Formats: sequence, structure tokens, C-alpha cells
Amino acid sequence: MKEIGIGLLGFGTVGAGVVEGLQQNGDMMAERLGVRPVLRRIADLDIESDRGVTVAAEMLTTDAAAVVDDPQVDVVVELIGGTGIARELVLKALAQGKAVVTANKKLLAEYGSEIYAMAEANQADIYFGASVGGGIPIIKALREGLAANRVESIYGILNGTCNYILTCMETQGQAFDVALKDAQELGFAEADPSLDIDGFDTAHKAVILASLAYGAPLSADKVHVEGIRGLHKADLEYALEFGYRIKLLAIIKRDGDQVEVRVHPTLVPLDSMLASVNGVFNAVMVDSDLAAETLYYGSGAGRLPTASTVLGDIADIARNQAKDASHRMSAVPRTGETLSVKPVSDVRTRYYLRLMPADKPGVLAQFTGILGARGISIESVLQKGDSVDGHVPVVIITHEALESDVDAAIQEIDALDAVLEGTVRLRIEV
Repeated sequence: MKEIGIGLLGFGTVGAGVVEGLQQNGDMMAERLGVRPVLRRIADLDIESDRGVTVAAEMLTTDAAAVVDDPQVDVVVELIGGTGIARELVLKALAQGKAVVTANKKLLAEYGSEIYAMAEANQADIYFGASVGGGIPIIKALREGLAANRVESIYGILNGTCNYILTCMETQGQAFDVALKDAQELGFAEADPSLDIDGFDTAHKAVILASLAYGAPLSADKVHVEGIRGLHKADLEYALEFGYRIKLLAIIKRDGDQVEVRVHPTLVPLDSMLASVNGVFNAVMVDSDLAAETLYYGSGAGRLPTASTVLGDIADIARNQAKDASHRMSAVPRTGETLSVKPVSDVRTRYYLRLMPADKPGVLAQFTGILGARGISIESVLQKGDSVDGHVPVVIITHEALESDVDAAIQEIDALDAVLEGTVRLRIEV
């Protein structure tokens, strides 16, 4: 049986999962593929620590470039992360015409255009199914399963850490800091959780999905990003009273030659499929013209779920090489279009506004007057209980409005003497 040699760069959690998966299911993969994937080399700075799997000592090296250059390596699997040495090694492999599998969302979000161009120039395969959604096959769905569809929108819960924190805040009444500490103690959050809770991990994934959906590379630095850091549990409670649940969403929509790509805490209706996604799980909802609404749900991270997707990419490459069909499809669809990211100020959506005015007559009328003057109509208002330290929380749900108008209205409202704290603004979608 023909063999395909694999060189693994990075022997951390996911790398060890890939080795475990090959050892456990390699024979089954060979039977299904007609090609046997064989692990040839593993590179990591630490080749001494126990990863829970056993490999031959001669397979291990600290020289990653030597793995890329090894003539017995047909597929380079990059699991190092970051955009430094990982970028150099990926480009080096593609320049040699070798296939690459990567789970590196930051690398693709920031250097995707360069990497895809290198793959195209050398007719080399680049697969990145594990870069978004861990064990969820959303990349494969967009690249292949929905190839005949025009994608209208994508909504994604793409960060298990944030979803776990929000679930704890809602179901257990925990404050944000308490829920974050809980997530860290359970291993769901890093010691420095900034990339997750400030929304940038989700933003990297959103850029990849948008590029696949619309066939054009987009600039990551143009994406509007807000995380969940400091979100107040009271807002989750008020959202429930209105029939919504708060999720950190990646939102992607086509609008002519522009694409909305934004990440922020979002109110979603309780009857939405996304509202039922709790804990560390991820989900992506795609709306397209032929398939209509489809949902992809599962583990968004973890050793074996992510390794499963990496191995699925290796399987695709093995099929390609067995049939002499390498580079049978581009990294992103070819459309020839030039698209730009729509400025968030031009976005139209509905809004949740929580105001903290002094307990004085006529204050609510001032708020509604300011909103009305900006063309922002009100759907519903909730005033919460008695005054606490002179504050009376007022929650307003608006009809669809322009972001720039809402910005201007909030600035005017917060400048009022009667407003004792800054307005909390969240958006409403799906």
C-alpha cells in the first residue's frame, strides 16, 4: 500500500492528539483511504516531556526546518502557533510543493493572502480545518459542501472559554471575575485569557470564515472587536427578561462589495438554535441561498476533537496524492472580487441599552427624546425596581438603527447631569 509521510511541527496538546489518533485509527484510515499515513518526524523545542503517547526516540528532533526538508515528509503539519517561526516554516514547505495542514488561526487571519498565494504558485495543498471550531467541520462545509451556495450570513460561537464564562454567569449567577477564575481552574481558560475574553481569538476565526464564504482575503485589522471582559451579570438577567441570551458572536454578512465582520457580545433570541449552545461548545450557523439555514455544532477545542479535524485534513491530502490530484481546489474560492470590511459605523441592527440615571422625574423622557431625534425608535422599555444609591436601571430595546446614530445618542445621553454611569450598549442579532 502506498504511504504518505507526515512531519509534525509542534508536539503539544493537539500534536500529541494527532499522534494518538494515528496510533489508534491509522489502520482504519489506511483501509478507508487506500493510502497509509505514516508519521516520519516530530519537531518540538521540548522532546523530553511525557505527552501520554510513545514514539521512537529517533523520530524526535528540535530542528523543525529539518523536518520540512526531509524527503520522506510529504505533509507538514504545523501546530506550533503564532506568526513567527510558524509562518516561515509553512512558507518553506509550500515553496517546496509540500502539502501543509495547520490549525493556526492567527497565522491565517494575518498572513492568509501570502500563504494562499504561495500554495497557488507551487500547486501545493493547504488545509486548515482545525483553525476554526476545533472538531467541527465548518471549514470543509464552506470549501466543499456549500460550494454551490451563495452565503448570506454566518453567525458563530467560536470561543469555548467565553461561552463557558457566559453560561456560568447566567446559570449560576456568577460575576464575570468569578466565572473566569472557575474557567481557569478547570483548564478552560489560559493563565492570560486576554486573547479569548477580549474577542481576538474569535476575530481571527471570523476572518477565515469570511474569506472562505466570499472568496476574497479580508484585512483582520478592520474587524470590529469587543470582548466579554467586565460584562455585568445584571445584563444577562435583563436580557432573559426580554427573551434573549447573551453570546459572544462572530457576525459575517455580505452587503454588496462590503462584508460585515464583527465580534461582540450579542443578544440572541431564546428560540434561536445558537441560544441553546452552552458550556465550552462551539456552533456556527450558516444561511445560504440553496441550503438555507445549516448548523454546525461540537467541541471547539481539545486534544482529540481538534486532532480529529487535523487527521481529516491529512486524509483529504492522502486522497489527493493517491489520485495525483494535488491542489484540486484553491485554499479559498476563486471569485476575482475585491471586497472590503464594512465600517461598524455603517452597520444597522437592533440595540439593548442599559442606562443608570438618577431617580428624578422626567429623565426617561429626556432619553427617549434624544433617541427620537436621532431616528432611533424604541421597541420596549424596562425600569427595574426601586432606586439603589440614587440609581434606577432603565433598559431600552430599540428597533433597527444605524450604529453611528446610536453612538451619537449615547454620547449625548451620557453627558446629561442625571446620568450617573456610562450607558451599556449591546447589539441584537438572529
